[in-house]
Amino acid sequence: MPHIPVHPSAQKRHRQSLKRAERNRVVKTRARSLAKTAAETIASSDEAAARAALKQATKVLYKAASKGTIHRNTVRRKVARLSASLHRKFVKKAEA
Repeated sequence: MPHIPVHPSAQKRHRQSLKRAERNRVVKTRARSLAKTAAETIASSDEAAARAALKQATKVLYKAASKGTIHRNTVRRKVARLSASLHRKFVKKAEA
């Protein structure tokens, strides 16, 4: 049985927590989806699309971190891994 607050301030806090949880869920889902799309695009052979996908994913991830939805170190790690994979795939080939 879910917790049912009795005190008015507890009721308000419960409503606020439900709103925030829904907002965080939307932001996290969007960030994860764009990160996954960026990874898939990087795995393909289109460099321009991969760079655009990485830029979009980076923007959304950093915004989620600034709102406190996703921890900033988690975002930095994800962006670093995506950037490194893009660099390995396209920049190394251009130099060789």
